[in-house]
Amino acid sequence: MVQKQKTNYPKPMALPVMVFWTGLFGGVFWGIIGFLAAFFHFTEIRPNVIVEPWTLGNWKYKWQGTVLSIILLGIISVVAAYIYYFLLKRFKGWWMGAVYGIVLFFIVFFILNPLFTGIKPFTELKQDTVITSICLYIVYGIFIGYSISYEYQIKNTQNREASS
Repeated sequence: MVQKQKTNYPKPMALPVMVFWTGLFGGVFWGIIGFLAAFFHFTEIRPNVIVEPWTLGNWKYKWQGTVLSIILLGIISVVAAYIYYFLLKRFKGWWMGAVYGIVLFFIVFFILNPLFTGIKPFTELKQDTVITSICLYIVYGIFIGYSISYEYQIKNTQNREASS
């Protein structure tokens, strides 16, 4: 009689839970990177643009506004991660994440641009801002996309092996 060996490894996270944490971490992390890019003048767009239309006072341009903006980016990123999960998780590799990042860039800079008074119209942005922003969105998309699709592929493989 063969006994299964009991392991003390932690139980892996359910995929939807992992998507939540990936989205939250991705939004906060890449929001901080966006802040650093603005701080070092690679871009003229700070994360604070997300709170400008909905808050009053100058605090939104100070550290409190930056912290709140980065937290909000994390929350919005959770939504973006679930959208990727429901629509694109089956694609292998990093390239679909890059495409997703480009799509998000176009949504923010062309469709949602009128909501964000701190972002000039696309044609008036400096070249450094455009290049930095596109790069940040692509890398963010790759982070979200690859993390989710990789975990989905691993779980799929494990489920197929367990059922056979």
